[in-house]
Amino acid sequence: MITDDELKKVMPLCPPARRADYLPFIQQAMQEFEISSYLREAAFLAQLAHESGELKYMEEIASGAEYEGRTDLGNTHPGDGKRYKGRGPIQLTGRSNYGTYGQKLGLDLITNPMIAATKEVGFRIAGLFWKDHGLNELADKDMQIVDVIRRRKDGTKFVEKHPAFDAITFTINGGFNHQQERLNYYVRAKNVISKDDGNDAQATAAGPPS
Repeated sequence: MITDDELKKVMPLCPPARRADYLPFIQQAMQEFEISSYLREAAFLAQLAHESGELKYMEEIASGAEYEGRTDLGNTHPGDGKRYKGRGPIQLTGRSNYGTYGQKLGLDLITNPMIAATKEVGFRIAGLFWKDHGLNELADKDMQIVDVIRRRKDGTKFVEKHPAFDAITFTINGGFNHQQERLNYYVRAKNVISKDDGNDAQATAAGPPS
C-alpha cells in the first residue's frame, strides 16, 4: 500500500494538505482495481503524476471548446466539447467516455460531468480505465518490449515495438507526449516504492471508499 512518504517522494511538488486529502482515495482505487504490486503502483503513480501535474489539476485548464463536434469522442450535442472536457487525474474526455465510465461505476456522469473531477470519483475512473485497458498487465512487464498497434492517417494499422511503460503512455495519451517526463516519474517511483508492496498482484480487490 502506497504511503504518504512514498507519495511525497514521487510527487515532491504536491502540497502536504493535498496529499493527505487525496491519498486515501488513491489507495482505495488501487485496491479496487488491482493496482496491487510494486511495478503496478509505480507505473500508475508515474502516469498520474504527469497527467495531473502532481495532483494539482483535476480538470483540464483549457475550456474544452476544441473538442466541440468531435464525433470520435461522442460529442454530438451542442456544447459537448466544454461539458465533457478532460477531468480527473487522467483527464477523462468526451461524451462517450463519460457515458461508458459512468455506467460502469453506477454514476450519471452525463448529467453530472463535474463529479468526474472530484477525489471520490476521479481516482476510481482512473483505476477503472487502467484495469479495463490492460495496464496492470503492461505494468507487470516493466520495460520489456511489446507491440503497440497504431493507425496511419488513412486508417490502416501498423505495429511498432516499444517498452511496456511507453505502451501505457500510448494507451493513456494516444501518443507519446512528454515521454521522458513520464519515464522520469516512473524511475523515481520505482526507486521510492517498497518492493514488498502488494507482492500478490492477483490479490482480491477491496471495495471502493464508503
